[in-house]
Amino acid sequence: MSTDQVELSRRTKIALEAIKRSLGTESGEYGATLFAAHHLDELDQSYWRFHLKTDKPSPVQVIELLRLQSHNSDDDDDGLDTLDFALPGDVSNYMLSVEFDENGEVDEISMES
Repeated sequence: MSTDQVELSRRTKIALEAIKRSLGTESGEYGATLFAAHHLDELDQSYWRFHLKTDKPSPVQVIELLRLQSHNSDDDDDGLDTLDFALPGDVSNYMLSVEFDENGEVDEISMES
């Protein structure tokens, strides 16, 4: 595994942990909390049954389904990176975007379309 792949794996883990921690908090209101609530309201029970074996998952279960969709690095070498996470199966135009600062810390989590 290359150094870049190791760093991407590390940041993916950090991002997913930060998303889970923000769920249900004021800082997650327009990020993880909104994402989970929106998808619980909009997606059919068959989607949840297929992926989670339940008709009505918890917000945590929705967040645990997230998969890395894309990764963008700034070209100006300031260390900023953005990781985008989406639900499996191309079921939504929305994703959770996690931006890292120049120190490799999570700077922002937002719901994007």
